[in-house]
Formats: sequence, C-alpha cells, structure tokens
Amino acid sequence: MKHTLLALALAAGLAGCQTNPVSGRTQLVLVSEEQAQASSAQAYAQTISEAQKKGRLSTDAALNARVKRITDDLVAEAKRMYPPSRDWTWSVAVIDEPQLNAWCMPGGKMAIYTGIVRKLDLTDDEIAQIMGHEIAHALLGHGRERMSRAIAMQGGILLGSAVTGRDLSVLTPVADIALTLPNSREGESEADRYGIELAARAGYDPRAAVRLWEKMSAANSGGPPQFLSTHPSPANRIQALNALVPQMMPLYEKAHAR
Repeated sequence: MKHTLLALALAAGLAGCQTNPVSGRTQLVLVSEEQAQASSAQAYAQTISEAQKKGRLSTDAALNARVKRITDDLVAEAKRMYPPSRDWTWSVAVIDEPQLNAWCMPGGKMAIYTGIVRKLDLTDDEIAQIMGHEIAHALLGHGRERMSRAIAMQGGILLGSAVTGRDLSVLTPVADIALTLPNSREGESEADRYGIELAARAGYDPRAAVRLWEKMSAANSGGPPQFLSTHPSPANRIQALNALVPQMMPLYEKAHAR
C-alpha cells in the first residue's frame, strides 16, 4: 500500500495534471472518472439507505416533485455544457433533515435537505441556484480533484518520511482536516460562476443567486472570516454574483423566449 501511494505521489508531478474541458483550468487528477463515479455511487447508495432506515427520506410529494422538476431542467443544460454527463445516471433525493445543505457527487448523484428549503423559504429560482451550483461542482471535476489531492498528500507524507527517515504521519490529521473540507475557495467560486449560468440557461432568474446568498449570510451570521474558510465570504460571494448577473440575464431571457 505504501509503495502504491509513493508511486501515485511521484506520478502526480509527472502525469497527474489535466485541463478541465468546462473551466479550462489545469487540475491534479489521479482518479479516473470511472473510479470517482463508482465510489460516489456506492457512497450515495449507502447515504440513501441510511436515510431510508431512519425515516429521513422526504415524503412530501409536492416538494419532491418540485425538486425533481427543477433538477431535470438543470440536468438538461448540464448535458449541453458537458456532453459526457449525458451518460451519467442522474438521481436526486430530498433528505428530511435540518441542515442547510445540498450536494452533487461525481456522476450526478444529488441531494438537497429540507432544512435549507424550509428555513430559508426558498423560491424555485433559489433552489435552482443551489442545485446549479452543486451540479457545477460535478461538471467541473471538483470531486475527482479532491480525491486526487488526498492521494497525493498521503503519498507525499509517506515519501517525506522515507526521505528524511522521520515519521511524518503526525501531519496526517492536519492533511485530513484540509482535504475533507467541502471545496476550496477556488472551487466554490468556479461552481458559483458555472452554476448561475446553468440556472440561467434553464430559465431560472440569475438575480436569485444574490438573494440566496443574502439569506445564507443572514442565517450564518457570525461565521468565520474568509481566510479561515474554504468558502468565499458571503459579502465577496454576493459581490461576485452581482457582477455576473448582467452577463447571465440575456441567457435567462433567451430561455424564456423559447
């Protein structure tokens, strides 16, 4: 196992960088799309199974239908933005728990929690902004990127131990904290950028992205400053989204003219 990780760490510097076809950004990729999707499908099945056993899958037929309708619209645009996603087995679940959360795994496995819908009293346009953002994470390969960084970091720790003759595994908890956080600020900003575009192309008002983050900011008042968080600060996020709205309005208007 150690030899495998060492090899992966060395390979990362030689052949682990790829250009993402959506964003054009160079990413460290040591995990294949097939591996990421297989791992995600297994994790998704386990999550849904556990939620079902606990009675935490939403039985609100109207909410389930609403989420399904919105995500179907977004997925149709995702398939145009990133054609390989046409082969993904897309799925969405509504989990009846109080978290202000939603996610989309590699391969299109999605979930949204009732807490975020109910506590923030979300409109359809605001749900579309959340799910567009999460879908964008998958299209942009952020799940594979995080998996790859974890492999490279662990391999680097083992390599450092071998070179220095010292046990550097004490650094692993720090690495775990860094790598298990949801996404980097760069990744979050990318997902904001492409998520608002997905939603606009699907006919959802891009101005809702600003309203959504104003609500999120109010709900998370007193949170950590930007330099201590993997997420952009709410104020910076709102400013960036506001700047994107004029670019997205023609896409939104075109979708409504169809």
